[in-house]
Amino acid sequence: MDVNQVIVLGFFFSTIFALIFSNQRPSTLFALAMLGLLITQQVSFDEVLNNLTNKGLITLILLLLVSSAIDKTALIKRLGRKLVTASFTTSYWRLFGLTFFSSALLNNTAIVASLIGPVKQNQYHPASRLLIPLSYAAILGGTVTLIGTSTNLIVDSFLQEHGHPGFAFWDFTLFGLVAGLSCGLLMFMLSPLLPNIANKQNDYRAYTVEADVEADSELIGKTVEENHLRNLPELFLLEIVRDGQLISPVSPDLVIMKGDKLIFSGNVQKLDSLSHIKGLTTFAEADGILRENLTEVIIANRAQIIGQTIKALGFRALFDAAVVAIRRDGEQLSGKLGEIRLQAGDFLLLAAGPDFQSRQNLSKNFFILSEQKISRPLSNLQEWITVGGFLAVVALSAAEVLSLAMGLLFFAAILIGARVTSDGEIKRNMPLNLIIVIVGALCLATGLENSGVIALTTETLMPYLADTNWFVALVVVYLTTLLLTEFVTNNAAAALMFPFAYGLVGIINAPLMPFALAVAFAASASFISPYGYQTNLLVYNAANYRFTHFMKFGLPISVTYSTIVLVMLNGYYF
Repeated sequence: MDVNQVIVLGFFFSTIFALIFSNQRPSTLFALAMLGLLITQQVSFDEVLNNLTNKGLITLILLLLVSSAIDKTALIKRLGRKLVTASFTTSYWRLFGLTFFSSALLNNTAIVASLIGPVKQNQYHPASRLLIPLSYAAILGGTVTLIGTSTNLIVDSFLQEHGHPGFAFWDFTLFGLVAGLSCGLLMFMLSPLLPNIANKQNDYRAYTVEADVEADSELIGKTVEENHLRNLPELFLLEIVRDGQLISPVSPDLVIMKGDKLIFSGNVQKLDSLSHIKGLTTFAEADGILRENLTEVIIANRAQIIGQTIKALGFRALFDAAVVAIRRDGEQLSGKLGEIRLQAGDFLLLAAGPDFQSRQNLSKNFFILSEQKISRPLSNLQEWITVGGFLAVVALSAAEVLSLAMGLLFFAAILIGARVTSDGEIKRNMPLNLIIVIVGALCLATGLENSGVIALTTETLMPYLADTNWFVALVVVYLTTLLLTEFVTNNAAAALMFPFAYGLVGIINAPLMPFALAVAFAASASFISPYGYQTNLLVYNAANYRFTHFMKFGLPISVTYSTIVLVMLNGYYF
């Protein structure tokens, strides 16, 4: 073994060691490994650029950028409000079905992030009995298609780097469907193992928000419970103003009527949950001035507006701003937003017009604190363009009419043209950390090949492994990847294990596809640790789970899933 081989192996094993035992981000560690390989001339700058333009990597980047636009649509949010019912069985299967099948096409991390709120807000079951199944359903659903999870596309990028055409859209589907649905049934049977834990206390500052029920609202004629108004993420229905009368507290069987004013308390950054309800208009929307960027102000102690109501002041004309929400520390506000008498120290969230900053009376009434950003709902046309366009791209790719990368590129341009997203938003959503992880891993693989480590390993192990049973080798690759993903996250595990699997395939003269699939499936199979997969970490932070909760519930899921995948891969390919 020469010096170059020692250097490359040093970087390779140091990266694995640091991923497991250090607290550094994977992107930092892979960046250091890539820089080290460049400095020691184990890879060239041209090879780094070649890895950066890998077609699989470009496809993954485009998919993630498009997914952020799809996450703005009302589809998942509308369904999320209606998921949880008094029946645990119904709630479980609704949650599993929606999450599993939507994760096959959409970013599974974004889906879990969208559904955590409705699950936590439900009035029937402890969120801790539904959040782990939510995460596992997203993981299982992500393995059904090529685009379901970034892990699949990472392995696809490695295949293409080695001259293979890559995965077809449906290569995962048979194995993912059988294993996923089987584990869904097993999770339901094991649901008594899920803990009953009190929800975490929310750490946001609760504002009071008013919303009007318009004549065409979908809420009219149905009860609060039927409208799922108690399942809104981080927004609580405090009271209803009807014909000048205050209804408080609001009972679940109260029927919503035209002209009702619904008073909510909660996190204003979740206002998009109200905007997705047809015929429900917030106070600022009714004033015609709601913006994405809101200005937070506090009323000064000698303000001229103290003791007056927003309505009587003519607030919009006075300041060129509409009040979106009000917060008063130490007191729960009641009644219509426009009729609350303002006090010194009140916090207001304002949707400011173009002349707001130039008004001479601002400094006499407010101290400006900060800007907050809320999501704006898409128009019906934008919704159709976003959802329909994405499904069209997926269909054309699945039918092999258009490459996925080309379809996503044109679709991203259409989203910008339709103002669903913007150039600035795309820049903000660029997954730089993931890009660094993949390029760094590709550079490690290139270094292993350039230095002759893979050739040396093949030559050394050939006498011992040449007659190895293909299925035994497949099990070893799968279990090694599975163990690694529980420690170093799914994407890093896939990136580090593929070169090993590729070298092993060459030694035993086995087909590459089942081993590539084994790496992809195993890297996603993080059911034992809350740290191995992004969705696990989301639900782990959303509830007071302990590590043992994941281990006790996830171990039988992991064993079942792995057994089904390995047996099916063996039967299909060997």
